[in-house]
Amino acid sequence: MAGSNYSGSSSDEHVKVTSQRKQGFLERLGETTGGMLVGLMAFLLSFYLLFTNEGRCVTTQNTLDEGLSLVTSLNDVFTPLPQNDGKLVHLSGSLMTLQPLFDPNYGISLHVVKLQRRVEMYQWVEYDDSRDYEENGEKKTETRYSYNTEWKPEVVKSKSFDREIGHKNPSSMAVESFISVAADVNVGNFHLSKGLIDKINTFKKIRLAKFESPHADIVIQDDYFYHSVNHRNPEVGDLRVSFHFAGLSGEWSFLGRPDVVTIVARQKENQLIPYQTQSGNILQLLYEESLSAVEVFEKEHAANSMLTWALRFAGWLLMFVSIKLMTKIFHTLVDWIPGIRDLVSLGLTVFGLCVATSLTLLTVAMGWIFYRPLVALLLGILAAVPILIARSRHRPKML
Repeated sequence: MAGSNYSGSSSDEHVKVTSQRKQGFLERLGETTGGMLVGLMAFLLSFYLLFTNEGRCVTTQNTLDEGLSLVTSLNDVFTPLPQNDGKLVHLSGSLMTLQPLFDPNYGISLHVVKLQRRVEMYQWVEYDDSRDYEENGEKKTETRYSYNTEWKPEVVKSKSFDREIGHKNPSSMAVESFISVAADVNVGNFHLSKGLIDKINTFKKIRLAKFESPHADIVIQDDYFYHSVNHRNPEVGDLRVSFHFAGLSGEWSFLGRPDVVTIVARQKENQLIPYQTQSGNILQLLYEESLSAVEVFEKEHAANSMLTWALRFAGWLLMFVSIKLMTKIFHTLVDWIPGIRDLVSLGLTVFGLCVATSLTLLTVAMGWIFYRPLVALLLGILAAVPILIARSRHRPKML
């Protein structure tokens, strides 16, 4: 780093300019070579991601189709029948917990599946905005730093600030966040496995109007416990605590009716556990609403389709970026010629888009070839379209 200087109009904002010698051609070429190696690794990874994603998609589809063909819907959740032992069952009912979850420090005690304490601390937060430019043959970076005080759920390390003086945060919180989970959760007389309990994650904020402050120095306002001398004008280091719950259970309470869930799992006596399918995957499904068996599997198919397309796009994007890295050397060779470097950059981008699209479709086709031969053939034809278009544009015209 050749040098830096500071300026600022206020104590909460300043500008820092750093400069460094402009890299020579050989240095830029060396960096490009390293990028090519990274690009090659990413290129190979994209093939693996795309191919295995298709196998995962088909396996999941087969698992869901198998599950729907085998599932037995239970009309009575209070009488586990022996003839259903080992079977894949579907049921809906209200949640029940045997013991309440509580936080004695704040006087919170509720019959819920999960109780969460969320702690936030009032702290300094640093923001930066940078721009690069060249001046007198040097590459310079101008960074504008600004500081603001906000409620944050994690400790913001002020030691990493560009200017810590006047913006120092405490190194820890006096009160920690936590989530408490009920050990025994039932639907009727069925006990839920840990895997099913883990799926209950729709948290709602607890209204604190019916609770009292546990200490004279703690104020309840806007459904927060404030550890502050003046919660309307907090100081750095002040805390505020809120409580949230997931899976309301038991009887009717001021929080409302018990939550209803729909479960698809294996019945083992009076327990609901994972079901191993012949397709290779396990089925252990829970939705926090009342659904029929058909609706549950429709939602799972939709989620599988969404994940498949998301991973396809991720694989394509990874392949495009890797091709850009591997071909960047051509741009480096001409980056000292203003007009040519722009044309080369555009050409490499178009080349990367065409090749990444074609190879992605071909890889997807290869992944499906053993499962959906007709779809694989169609994808193979589509993969050739960008290449044929590119070749047709460069074909010499006949006079």
